Amino acid sequence: MPKTARLLLLFLFAVLNASSPVAARDAAKAEIKVGFVPGPYVDGFKAGIEPELKKKGYTVRYYEFSTGLEANTAVFRNDIDANIMQHTVFLNAYNARNGTDLAGIVQVPTPPMGLYSKKHSRDAAVKPGMTVAVPNDPVNLQRALWILRDLKWIEIKDNNPVDVTELDVIKNPSGIKIVPLENAQAPRALDDVDYAAVQGNFAIYSGLKLTEAIALEKMGAPYINVVAVRRGNADAEWAGDIVAAYHSDGFKQTIRADRFHDGFTLPDYFR
Repeated sequence: MPKTARLLLLFLFAVLNASSPVAARDAAKAEIKVGFVPGPYVDGFKAGIEPELKKKGYTVRYYEFSTGLEANTAVFRNDIDANIMQHTVFLNAYNARNGTDLAGIVQVPTPPMGLYSKKHSRDAAVKPGMTVAVPNDPVNLQRALWILRDLKWIEIKDNNPVDVTELDVIKNPSGIKIVPLENAQAPRALDDVDYAAVQGNFAIYSGLKLTEAIALEKMGAPYINVVAVRRGNADAEWAGDIVAAYHSDGFKQTIRADRFHDGFTLPDYFR
């Protein structure tokens, strides 16, 4: 082999070996685009997930949306890679309603829905005519009604989450008046109603503390929020790296050390 050719081969061999596995692996996916709605999830991602992804050679670009519908549409259209703002029940309902194929790949620490009041303390007696604001979308309405049921303010019948309405209240011995509102309006409504069931992300975004709620929901796994991607991307390497970042000791330590997350429901991988 001519000397020039041998030198060229040695040079290429050195370059390939000097290139880090991260750079080679992520050459086709160097940037991950992630969407959020107002709430706490972007803070946890920036503090605990982005540093883990940077170790693997990724950069992260953030996008903010006003509503979950906009955030899901952006994922479905491939405008962004993932969003973090919804639980599995909502995600499944969105797919069924829109014929989309989004999938959750990992659960994330999630603030539960809570019942709040600016007018009444925890031990105040509920009286007939008191107004309680609840979400007007069926899935989250059911969660709010469960809180009121657990307080023994009402009795409700079982129903499919996507079909729940105020008519599912079959007994109202306390005489409360249920007022359906848009989720995001609930914190502002506290000035006008006696109580409001506020979704956790909107509660924190508006400055409400989970520890000050009259009652918090008993949050089950389907209502813990997830990172959502297109189903076809669920097995992509970058998606797996997001999952690994959430499972990392670094992320767990970040969440446990941050008092901001007091009251959050933590996924099973924290145990």
